[in-house]
Amino acid sequence: MTESNRIEYKQELTDGLEKEVVAFLNYREGGVIYLGIDKNGIVVGLKDSDSVQLKIKDRLKNNIQPSCLGLFDVVSEQREDKDIIKLIIASGYEKPYYLKKKGMSEKGCYLRVGSASEPMSITMIEELFAKRTRDSLGKIISNKQDLTFQQLKIYYQEKGFDLNEQFLKNLDLYTTDNKLNYVAYLLADINSVSIKVAKYAGTDKVDLIENEEYGFCSLIKATNQVLNKLEVENKTYTKITGKANRLERKMIDNRALREALINAMVHNDYTKEVPPVIEIYSDRLTITSYGGLVQGLTKEEFFVGRSMPRNRELMRVFRDLKLVEQLGSGIHRILDAYDENIFKISDNFIEICFPFEQDYIESLKGGQIGGAIGGAIGGAIGGAIDNLTERQKDVLNIIIKNNRISYRNIAKEMNISDSAVLKHIDKLKENKIIKRVGGTRGYWEVKKS
Repeated sequence: MTESNRIEYKQELTDGLEKEVVAFLNYREGGVIYLGIDKNGIVVGLKDSDSVQLKIKDRLKNNIQPSCLGLFDVVSEQREDKDIIKLIIASGYEKPYYLKKKGMSEKGCYLRVGSASEPMSITMIEELFAKRTRDSLGKIISNKQDLTFQQLKIYYQEKGFDLNEQFLKNLDLYTTDNKLNYVAYLLADINSVSIKVAKYAGTDKVDLIENEEYGFCSLIKATNQVLNKLEVENKTYTKITGKANRLERKMIDNRALREALINAMVHNDYTKEVPPVIEIYSDRLTITSYGGLVQGLTKEEFFVGRSMPRNRELMRVFRDLKLVEQLGSGIHRILDAYDENIFKISDNFIEICFPFEQDYIESLKGGQIGGAIGGAIGGAIGGAIDNLTERQKDVLNIIIKNNRISYRNIAKEMNISDSAVLKHIDKLKENKIIKRVGGTRGYWEVKKS
């Protein structure tokens, strides 16, 4: 391995680290700095990598402007049984970045050119400054200043963080005027942001059978709520392979689905107050985020995993709470399971369309009720099943498993309203698939033929 436009080697932590980081922040592709590897690519290792990590984080936090928190990852690795550090730097969204003690000058601003970090000219500095985003979330003042953050604090405490009076300031939740910014509003206990999850009976938007909203709370809590919802929706079905072996599969690759949602939540353009939307059809699930690609990031760079976070403050929080692992890793995880054609990228939106596993779709045909019900009913109920929506089939599946379950417990298990469950039950009764025996203390009788 040799140094390149995106790779820099350092035998040890030196005074020039911030200069190299600034150069990568200003470079359109970002880059990676390895500490513990010399200029010839020979692994020499680090004596105390834990201490070096802490020093790196502290120096980058205090010595570079604008703030680059959320734009770098410090990862410990082992090569040839020696400890090294991999410092991943994303391309910044508020160029030009510069050394704090040198200011926004030729001696403070650097850019990666080939395998070197070169000073930027005054003309280049002025051009970049003129293009700098003025309406980033960190600069927008929240319309409410009496915000509370108990939910966010609980998540941080659960991850082992010791919180102090500087908690909000350390997360860059204030503007330069010492006002809570829009990132703070998104992370506050109460806000007006909600993530919609809509479900349709068919392949189009004609028959809406469910429309849930998750939000009006900390974006972290809302994200976890939607992740839990998708876990329920992403059903496991059973495929019979050779010699009667049973193979359990998910409708959608679990890891890819999770990464797609997290990417949408972190990189969405919230400045127009348009949150991500999740839509579930009979043959696919789509996740749509607003904003298109970040200015300066091409489709080719996007698909090879170049990271250029639109909302670095959100990225930092999601990484702190282990919702994001490494910068730029999400797209790789999605493309490990799917082709690029599941992405639809326009100037204003990015949509990821996950097709359901074909075997799962096939299992829904011919009188079967998907993998969830499978052979439990098979074709025994006959053609009446064909008139049911997927949600009604889910209700039937639950009743088959427990014929004494109440409609309230069905609603709780499916995470939908009591009234929605009663409508599905009425449909099942109307089709003479089920009937109630014995009133409130009775049970459900399922048609056998």
